[in-house]
Amino acid sequence: MTGRDDGSRAGRSGQPPAKRELGQHFLVDENLLRVIGRLAELRPEDIVLEVGPGLGALTAYLADRVAVVHAVEVDRSLEPRLRRAFTGHGNVELQIGDALRLDLPSLDPPPTKLVSNLPYNIATPLVVESLDGLSSLELWCVMVQREVADRFFAQPSTKAYGAVSVLVQLAAERTGFHPVSREVFRPRPNVDSALVAFRRRALPHSYPRVKELVAAAFAHRRKRLANSLELAGLTDRDAAATALEAIGRDQNARAEELAPTEFIALAEALG
Repeated sequence: MTGRDDGSRAGRSGQPPAKRELGQHFLVDENLLRVIGRLAELRPEDIVLEVGPGLGALTAYLADRVAVVHAVEVDRSLEPRLRRAFTGHGNVELQIGDALRLDLPSLDPPPTKLVSNLPYNIATPLVVESLDGLSSLELWCVMVQREVADRFFAQPSTKAYGAVSVLVQLAAERTGFHPVSREVFRPRPNVDSALVAFRRRALPHSYPRVKELVAAAFAHRRKRLANSLELAGLTDRDAAATALEAIGRDQNARAEELAPTEFIALAEALG
């Protein structure tokens, strides 16, 4: 996450200074917590994964409303503060480590929702990997950089449309969106944010193959799709061109022109 580092001011207010290298911008607006609760459709039986609890404001809100909160924080300097804050909350399970490296599928009980103010620098890979890597998740409600939120459900042939758009839309449908002011964070970031919520849909059986295909297709955005797939070693250019024609697309089509479901058809046509 990028933004102006007001760590010294935060320190004088009694809060630990935010660490720019970890993308830390702490949520300080209680009104926004209610918006998160509504978009996350919180229920008493929910098992929530929260990545990046920071100072614990959202964690406390969640802990009062759901069965279990798995809170994953990479910043070890925040551990004593968080453990003190949740001494009386037996339903908060705190793990210190990098969410991209921890064995999240082994969490017990398995999380049913991801509800987080995500550090911007891990938001996209974490969401993408959770789509098939955390099969227990039913709903996501995440605070991310506005342009990332826009990418999740961007339409084909637009600037925002890319690999993440295809993968998210194949795995989920959007259920909510809420733009967020920069003023709700300390330190104040230099980018706009948004809350976006989406619910899982059944993954296509070919999702692992499609995921590989999509990554290769968008690796060279300006190249023709057939060329990109050949460069990635997934097929040769002629076979890719034939497969594109089989799904009703011109052999010179680019990745950004294909709708998410067309990548499923393309994977099947390639065999």
